[in-house]
Amino acid sequence: MNARPPRVAYLPDSFHEINGVAHTSRHFEAFARQHELPFLCVRAGSRAIAFEKAGNVSTLELPRGAFSIPLEKDLSFDPAYLRHLPLIDEALERFNPDLIHITGPSEIGMLGVVIARHYNLPLAASWHTNVHEYLARRSDRLLRLLPKIQSESAGQTIEDITLAIATGFYSNADFLFAPNAEICRILERATERTCQLMPRGVDSVLFHPHKRSRNGDDGDFVLGYVGRLSVEKNVAQLAQVQRELEKAGHRDFRFLIVGHGSEEHWLRARLPRAEFTGVLKGEALATAYANMDLFVFPSHTDTFGNVVLEALASGVPAIVTPDGGPCSIVRDGVTGRIAQDAEFFSAITEILSSPALHGEMRHAARTYALTASWDSVFEGVYAAYDKMLSSRCQMTR
Repeated sequence: MNARPPRVAYLPDSFHEINGVAHTSRHFEAFARQHELPFLCVRAGSRAIAFEKAGNVSTLELPRGAFSIPLEKDLSFDPAYLRHLPLIDEALERFNPDLIHITGPSEIGMLGVVIARHYNLPLAASWHTNVHEYLARRSDRLLRLLPKIQSESAGQTIEDITLAIATGFYSNADFLFAPNAEICRILERATERTCQLMPRGVDSVLFHPHKRSRNGDDGDFVLGYVGRLSVEKNVAQLAQVQRELEKAGHRDFRFLIVGHGSEEHWLRARLPRAEFTGVLKGEALATAYANMDLFVFPSHTDTFGNVVLEALASGVPAIVTPDGGPCSIVRDGVTGRIAQDAEFFSAITEILSSPALHGEMRHAARTYALTASWDSVFEGVYAAYDKMLSSRCQMTR
């Protein structure tokens, strides 16, 4: 970073919710506090309007209204959020930022674009969610009513249009961040903006194999999942795994499933071997990870996969698909396996039947996770800020 760190106004889509954007945002604010960096976080919250300043970090929390549109169990979109613009404007005048950073096409992100243009400030934007794939997956049930060829064509059209709208929004930014190389390439091609990798870190002290509390001789092999229980996470694959394991004669396994979502009832009906914990945080979540033997994450739409990294830090090998960000975290055959849906069963049984291989993977998973720190992630972000501000300075000369 430069001798004078940039004054950053950060406007995330979510902060308190249970998702990757919120998880990253909380760590970003903590990084600014720890390093005493000038940082303003403007975000939505459930409490009344609140402005706080502690050291170099200021926060402005503004509630979403009663007529907000629900998107997830704990996330919504407020079309009237513009009413908060005077308060945001006042906070920005007081803070005097050097740049604005948004995380996506939410009502807060849209305000961030307006504010950056109004104050003629450089705008950074980070991609966190594959909205185009999410919408396509959530349309599947309706599209199945159509003939197969039309259904596939309509699904692809929905994905293409949503991606075009999303990249059009990101074209408003001067500099982009994305959690994996594939998304970076898509964004650079569509927006003609520079995109830098912004991976995720992990708290390797919180998530640790020593948090394991299971009785060592319980005899079960525990397959774990942490995340939203929703269609776009491909959680139906967990039920398929159970069917195939039982068909092959395996009985000494059970599932440990952490999270909530629209598919929970469906899963409960099909996974009699599963323990559903709901959402867990902190030490309870760390213990849940450590009590798993293998992490099974069948999502094809995740841009990174924070939960995969948390599992590895807990000494739990992971099985992931070759799509999206999780496959960039897992080293196939070393810290887990990268497999197509039809290959999940064989990948699981390979590890389940070899205690020696499982032990080697547990050690390798923890070793890899120790190389991923949040400090290194945000130091890279601030280096990109410096580059963006220097480039803007040269352009205005």
